[in-house]
Amino acid sequence: MMMMRARVGNVIAAVVLGTFVTACAPSASQPEAYRAPRTPAGAPDLSGIWQANNEANWDIQAHEARQGPMFATGAAFSVPPGLGVVEGNDIPYFPDAAAKKKTNGENWLKLDPEIKCFMPGIPRATYMPYPFQIVQSADTVLMTYEFASTSRVVRLNSKEASPAPAWMGWSIGRWDGETLVIDVTDHMEETWFDRAGNYHSDALKVTERYSAIDANTLQYEATIEDPKVFSRPWKMSMPLYRRRDPNMQLMEYKCVPFAEELMYGHLRKK
Repeated sequence: MMMMRARVGNVIAAVVLGTFVTACAPSASQPEAYRAPRTPAGAPDLSGIWQANNEANWDIQAHEARQGPMFATGAAFSVPPGLGVVEGNDIPYFPDAAAKKKTNGENWLKLDPEIKCFMPGIPRATYMPYPFQIVQSADTVLMTYEFASTSRVVRLNSKEASPAPAWMGWSIGRWDGETLVIDVTDHMEETWFDRAGNYHSDALKVTERYSAIDANTLQYEATIEDPKVFSRPWKMSMPLYRRRDPNMQLMEYKCVPFAEELMYGHLRKK
């Protein structure tokens, strides 16, 4: 009897020890975090042509499909449904600001700067339905967008001050491990976040984070701060996908000629 008890005790001890070792050992099903290739300067290489694949340019919040601005065109210009990219799906507008957002949305065709081919600003340029390209050097990152041939320069580890507000803001970047962090300030208050009328003031600050999660995907986050319009900071996030088309390149999309009649037609001499 005593021998049997000893054997049982040994079995139990072996099982407990095996369970402990298994719990402490790294799981084979948990791969290591992706580490991007390096540039000659040693920074993560995020270069390439990227594009969002969502409906955020129509509305950054979750929304149902709805009729477009021109009934006669049927479904051709309708608004597709979207899950939204705002974390928690809540934008903390002050009451007066929320009323202005509603008015913006109701008058989208007259007020949205995209209609007029103005540069879209940050973060909207990132998730418009057009690709953009990232090119890196040791001390700068150039981002070029297909819409309206827009571009911006991200100055790395710089203390250079913005000379004036700009449509694409003023971008100062730094590396936080594998993540490119960009503080964007000095925005033009005329830019919007989407076609639904979500907007900001000239006090806007956007903190962007670009992280490679695999060879063909960036995780993008943008924290929004604007004490004139929002009661607290809020965040949007989404993946960005590498365009792998053969011979992929940004095409020329200069939309000013498409907007001239809308903007200046009333000035024509009669």
